[in-house]
Amino acid sequence: MKNLAIVVVAALLAITAAPRAAEQTWSGKISDSACGAKHEEAAEGQGVMADRDCTQACAKGGAPYVLVSEGKVYQVTNHDADLRTHAGHTVHLTGEFKGDTIRVSKIEMPKDGPK
Repeated sequence: MKNLAIVVVAALLAITAAPRAAEQTWSGKISDSACGAKHEEAAEGQGVMADRDCTQACAKGGAPYVLVSEGKVYQVTNHDADLRTHAGHTVHLTGEFKGDTIRVSKIEMPKDGPK
């Protein structure tokens, strides 16, 4: 029984001491996975939609939100992170980068407003 207690305590210490991914902050634009970094013509002959309108339309159609930063498209794991509010906007996004996705903890608009 004593050995079991030692094993349990050691396991708990290992879990709590395990390194966590450090939060990072990126500057970029909230887009959608269908368009990524470039929004194309909305429909035949109807021209290009504004980034915000296109992102919202694609997200409504099922395309997950992404962050486009410095030409790279990052997947976002938690789509409850108020991404719809910032669709098409340039933001400062803070979160943990794990694998190829970002888990968002905070989204802020730049001081000079929406872009």
